[in-house]
Amino acid sequence: MSDSFSAELWQGVAGVYDAILVHPFLAGLTDGSLPHDAFAFYVVQDAIYLHGYAQALATVASRAPTPSQAEMFARHAADAIAVEKTLHGSLLTDLGIDPERAEQAEPAPTNLAYTSYLLAAVGNGSFAEGVGAVLPCYWIYWEVGKELLRRGSPDPRYRQWIDMYGSEEFGAVVQAVIDVTDEIGPGLGAAERARVHRHFRNTSRYEWMFWDMGYRKEAWPV
Repeated sequence: MSDSFSAELWQGVAGVYDAILVHPFLAGLTDGSLPHDAFAFYVVQDAIYLHGYAQALATVASRAPTPSQAEMFARHAADAIAVEKTLHGSLLTDLGIDPERAEQAEPAPTNLAYTSYLLAAVGNGSFAEGVGAVLPCYWIYWEVGKELLRRGSPDPRYRQWIDMYGSEEFGAVVQAVIDVTDEIGPGLGAAERARVHRHFRNTSRYEWMFWDMGYRKEAWPV
């Protein structure tokens, strides 16, 4: 619904999402121009990120006010690790990257900043704040996946990535989190509501930064 809390949150990051859609990393996935080494760098970094994201989801689960919400976020935490093992395992092999070497990789600056922010937000804030912090990773990937599915890609490796995030199965997972967001929205006071908005906006910005990090194969400047 247009007056839902989730719609309110999404409206606040409309400009961020528009910037994501035109980023050369995503454009390169659909026209096949993205260099394979940039995609490989991104996949390795995403595997590192998903470990931190799973920890954040587990923390959100521990703060959930209902058993069903706790179970859902705990299951999603386990699923994040499973996705990292299956999707990234096959992609790393296809890209000619040694999985053991990938496991030893250090997080790039943006990756470290994003995961550190997530863990601080869910660890120090309320359940609602935690949901606001983790939601963009779900929601933006689903919206991006659907858009890139519509555009298509000539590269089978890029199609494999697009197919997962644009799938109906992933969409159902995301919708369940959006539903929880809309359930908690009406009960929030003004100050907490503002904090949820801030976390949602900040992690949405980190999503743009993460793809930009991959495109640039970001390294520490010193």
